[in-house]
Amino acid sequence: MNRFQKPNLGKRILQSVNFSILFFIAVIAIFLYGIATVSSGTSEDELRILDEAIHKDIVHCYAVEGMYPPNLTYMEEHYGLTYDHDKFVVDYEPIASNIMPNVSIIERSAR
Repeated sequence: MNRFQKPNLGKRILQSVNFSILFFIAVIAIFLYGIATVSSGTSEDELRILDEAIHKDIVHCYAVEGMYPPNLTYMEEHYGLTYDHDKFVVDYEPIASNIMPNVSIIERSAR
C-alpha cells in the first residue's frame, strides 16, 4: 500500500477496539493489584494493633490490681478489650499472678 491509499476502514476500527480493550484490561489489573496490596497491609496493621492493645491491657491490669489478668475474658469484661473473634485466634497463657502471661495472636485464614 502506498501513501495515497486509505487503509481499510474495518481494519482501523478493529485495531482501535483491540487497543481500547487491552487498555481497559490493563487498568483493571493495576486497580486489583493495588487493592490486594492495601488489603494485606491493613491486615498486618490490625494484627499489630491487637497485639499492642492486649499488652497494654495486661500491663494496665497489673498496675491497677497488682496481678496479671487470669484470662482473656477477664480483660474483655473489665478493661474493654474487643477484637474480631472470627478473624483472630488469641492464645493467652497465664503463668502466675505475678509473671507476665504469654500471648500469641494468629490470624485465621480466609475461607
